[in-house]
Amino acid sequence: MTQTDHRIERPHPLAAGKKPRLRFAPSPTGLMHIGGYRTALFDWLYARQTGGSFILRIEDTDTLRTVEGAVEFLIEGMQWLGMDIDEGPDVGGDYGPYYQTLRQALYQQYAAQLIASGYAYRCYCTPERLDSMRKEQQAQKLPPRYDRRCRYLTDEERAANEAAGLKSTVRFAMPLEGETVVRDELRGDITFRNADIDDAILLKSNGLPTYHLAHVIDDHLMEITHLIRAEEWISSAPLHSQIWKALGWEMPLIYHAPDVLGKDKRKLSKRHGAFSWKELRQQGFLPEAVFNFLALIGWSFDDKTEFFTREELIQSFSLERISVSGAIYDAEKLAWMNGVYIRKLSLEELTRRTLPYMERPEAEGGLPDAIQRPLDPAYTQRVLSLEHERLRTLGEAAHAVSFFYTEDWESETPLIQKGMDVEGTRNALLRSRDLLAGVDSWEHTHLEEHLRALMTELALKPAQFLGTLRVAVSGRKATPPLFQMIEALGRESTLSRIDRALNSLA
Repeated sequence: MTQTDHRIERPHPLAAGKKPRLRFAPSPTGLMHIGGYRTALFDWLYARQTGGSFILRIEDTDTLRTVEGAVEFLIEGMQWLGMDIDEGPDVGGDYGPYYQTLRQALYQQYAAQLIASGYAYRCYCTPERLDSMRKEQQAQKLPPRYDRRCRYLTDEERAANEAAGLKSTVRFAMPLEGETVVRDELRGDITFRNADIDDAILLKSNGLPTYHLAHVIDDHLMEITHLIRAEEWISSAPLHSQIWKALGWEMPLIYHAPDVLGKDKRKLSKRHGAFSWKELRQQGFLPEAVFNFLALIGWSFDDKTEFFTREELIQSFSLERISVSGAIYDAEKLAWMNGVYIRKLSLEELTRRTLPYMERPEAEGGLPDAIQRPLDPAYTQRVLSLEHERLRTLGEAAHAVSFFYTEDWESETPLIQKGMDVEGTRNALLRSRDLLAGVDSWEHTHLEEHLRALMTELALKPAQFLGTLRVAVSGRKATPPLFQMIEALGRESTLSRIDRALNSLA
């Protein structure tokens, strides 16, 4: 395989005078993780930018591995991300059906056409023979490839096999000499030696097609103009090119987008933190942040811009700026980006979107079940204002602010600070309680002025005095700013918590 790299946009007959048509065609053999939506997003962005159509087609011919509910899960994820579908399951369209298992007759029709024109043949080899052949090739350190035995059967031998009722597949008769040049719009012309390419199965013995045949037929009949798919299909591209040619059709413009990789440069999986969209939603990721993040996996506008609104991405997106190198899914960067998006929310919007996470059952990450629901939105907004700058996901909020709603918690850190003892801690708390019980204003700047004056009088360091108060009223070492926190808790609750801390010293 050789490659000539020159990215030049070229016109395409299918695209002339009509809007682009792009498709996303997943196989429902599992619940797709979030990285799987990246290529779909490229399709969607280009369709929306050009006023074209975004089509969802389900390649469900691998019936043995099809997972129930996978299609519904996929579509719900698109809805969560805000990717509307122009044609597909549940939407319909003029080019359906959009499940490949409902298009079986079409595949058989075109497979028969390829056989009749000499571009394909029936293969009667049993699984046992094929397995034996592969083992022999491995022993000889040869690449595993069909030996084309059935390609050269006589008409009489074929007739005898049919009469005997032998099961057969349909294989493509790949040219044995010469080269196939595939135009990749990102990589330029890629040249393959035909002798290195297998006679791939087009139609399985159960009458269902493989991807090689089905996608060619469907992309042609659905008038797909731009085909964006994973780079793992580059090695199959010459086969597909030859099938298109054998059927007398012109290929769409093809873009092999880079694989989505983990930080270890291996293909993305859950071990890299690639959760499903549903898990991300459960954790409190914002769909607009995930949308922005996905668009930057293998595409960039320039070398510095990272944040885009949905409308800005539609306007800025261009197929020629898709990268050809492996694209990294960085879970930490997603969390950081989500935090930035959270900080952009108004307090009203933050509260509205966070309340459901806080009010869900404790077992699902919500506040302790003993806390009465529904929460007071006004108080919750005040509390969340103190954590707004620190949240990376909405799901973190319940733990971060739980101490604002209850005093029934176990302290996460010792009350007695470094360099202090029991008596010093008790004295600091008693003096603080007396001060707070009698202070005339509960505004945080006023509280800070008086408490810092007391700290100076007691000759304590900030870490000692403020740390003691922080643990006393929250049970935490890290909290929002202490004086704003005390203000939000109110006088009664603050004094009660200091009493509780004093009792713990008895």
